[in-house]
Amino acid sequence: MAGRRLVHAMVALGCAGLTICAMASLAGAEPTAAQYVTGAGRKAKIVPPGRLVVAGRRMTCGRRPTVLDPDFVDFGGAYPGFVILNMKKMRRLPRAVQYYVFAHECGHQFRGPNEEAADCFAIKRGRRQGWLSAAGLSQICKFLRPLAGDNMHAPGTLRCEVMRQCYENAGHRKAKR
Repeated sequence: MAGRRLVHAMVALGCAGLTICAMASLAGAEPTAAQYVTGAGRKAKIVPPGRLVVAGRRMTCGRRPTVLDPDFVDFGGAYPGFVILNMKKMRRLPRAVQYYVFAHECGHQFRGPNEEAADCFAIKRGRRQGWLSAAGLSQICKFLRPLAGDNMHAPGTLRCEVMRQCYENAGHRKAKR
């Protein structure tokens, strides 16, 4: 149980947990998905790359697996090499927000601990893959709006402004092709 609390404490800080894990990575201390599941207990399970279905849609994050942990403290999180989702919490969200949470955490795999970069990654991916519309972006903004922000995350309203710019930029690139 102590190992499980440590894992949850590291990731409970949201992407501050990812920063801690990124720093631990330099020391070679980050867990693998299998190590995370061992520490998290019987209810956590690994979904191999390409096998995850969220709200009826297959979601992938390259060759990285996803850990489903119903006791995870947040909707999602990321360690280098895998994404974590709490589907019990995720199911309460609109589909576009569920897809965004996964894509945001996947964005950390490719863009590192930078929140703005992970947000923009998710929005551009959603637009490119066709699951994100302007209405879906509004749902995401409604979800983020109450968040005050912290040392890693801008306030929800500011994050939304940046994501709206990413959404528009993704549309312009698409139109130019």
